[in-house]
Amino acid sequence: MTNNDVLRRIRYILDVNDATMISIFEQADMTVSRDDVRQWLKKDDDPEYQSLNDKQMATFLNGLINHLRGKKEGEQPKPEKSLNNNIILRKLKIAFNLQSDEILDVLQLEGFSLSKHELSAFFRKPDHKHFRACKDQVLRNFLQGMQLKFHPKKNDLEGFSWPSLDDKEK
Repeated sequence: MTNNDVLRRIRYILDVNDATMISIFEQADMTVSRDDVRQWLKKDDDPEYQSLNDKQMATFLNGLINHLRGKKEGEQPKPEKSLNNNIILRKLKIAFNLQSDEILDVLQLEGFSLSKHELSAFFRKPDHKHFRACKDQVLRNFLQGMQLKFHPKKNDLEGFSWPSLDDKEK
């Protein structure tokens, strides 16, 4: 998955507009324009499409954490220069304040089964003997499960309790 794919899916999951996207970047101390956001969200075959680099994506994810959980006091974390699916999954876990069981439930919404041990391997340091690289399939299923969680069918609204941006903005 490209960074642009992940950005598009997160925008859909949270159902936010361009102004909120810009605000999320600003919460991680990066100034972007509406045109930047629109170009990053365009389909890959659009002539105005711009690729979102790893540092920009890491900045967005840091801003998302600040936006959903509140800004930490002191110096903000520096965005990573290089991203992989493990880092993206970890930052999304932090942003949405998810426990392992909740991540497994989200994956199960997409019909994707994973054990707790397999999941914990994604969050280990790369030099740990039980580290496992998070493949595109896992990240894609997680994001699709999040879409199902945030955009449930009308009859499935009971028990829906994850934080929304509307609650943060009030």
